[in-house]
Amino acid sequence: MDIAVLPGDGIGPEVVEAALPVIGKVGLDWNLQFGDVGWPFWLSDGDPVPDATWKLLERTDSCLLGAITSKPAREAESELPFALQGLDRKFISPVIQLRQRLGLYANVRPVADIHEGRFNFAVIRENTEGLYAGFDYHGLSNPLWELVKDHPNAAQSGADNSSVTLRLQTRAGIDRLLRFGFEYAVSQHHQLLTLADKPNVLRSSSNFLRSRLEIMAEEYPGIETEILNVDAVALWMVRRPERFGVIVAENMFGDILSDLGAGVMGGLGLASSANLGDHGSYFEPVHGSAPGMAKQSKANPLAMILTISQLADHLGNAEEAERIRKAVRTVVRDGTALTYDLGGRSTTREAANAVLAVL
Repeated sequence: MDIAVLPGDGIGPEVVEAALPVIGKVGLDWNLQFGDVGWPFWLSDGDPVPDATWKLLERTDSCLLGAITSKPAREAESELPFALQGLDRKFISPVIQLRQRLGLYANVRPVADIHEGRFNFAVIRENTEGLYAGFDYHGLSNPLWELVKDHPNAAQSGADNSSVTLRLQTRAGIDRLLRFGFEYAVSQHHQLLTLADKPNVLRSSSNFLRSRLEIMAEEYPGIETEILNVDAVALWMVRRPERFGVIVAENMFGDILSDLGAGVMGGLGLASSANLGDHGSYFEPVHGSAPGMAKQSKANPLAMILTISQLADHLGNAEEAERIRKAVRTVVRDGTALTYDLGGRSTTREAANAVLAVL
């Protein structure tokens, strides 16, 4: 298998460097090809994803992404070299570019109890529509103003001082996400699929979701289904995480729940993720680039190591993937080689070497 490796920036390169030896240690025959992505390339060229990286992704089977820095539009442009300012360069996060260009509509975030094994479920977040679809407006044109003008706050503020964000949900997007969720539940031997939304408030769009869920559930009689308010799901993820199997949610709700899931399992330093579509994929830890921590050897490499195990599972190397996960569990439970975020004093390299030693 040919795997693109994009170390990124911030702590990305150091966690990637520490984690990659795991691949050879478990005998995975992957051909690693390295490419560039991230903030330095925005600063030098005004594009955080160089053309050469897109060509690399075209000729490889999947991708491991380290971490990348993303900043709001105003700050991003202000840090460009003077020669690139005023040229209408718009910073678009590389992860958004990858998801859109490669059609990666499903974000899969495993949530497992590494310490005691009490729970093991996944949050599957829709990546392409919902409240993150990009229909976000301030200063409303007439069609949007007609929709909201009778709201008392809008009437008081006027069109120029009102904002609207549209939640896009389509049959095509919903159906492919739900089917992905059901198939994932079958593959992981889960018997419950929970659709997290807000049916008591977002009545029309949530009812549409529910109707599609009911139709598709008929194809999977062995999977129980439910649709719950997203706030209730958040509560039960904390109090009774063992009740869940697969949680499916639209983009923003899934974003929030998946980070909550990382907290439930012990922190972002243990959280891996997959971004999957019908014809492409990339895998990344979800802890972010943390540029203030870069080159201090403090970053936790376990999320990157678990990301490698998730990629191995995706590519059909289930035995090797489970060996990696067991090694991480052993290191965490032993507690003698943990980085600061897990209450230890070990360096990035020391924590990774502890996993290698177990393997």
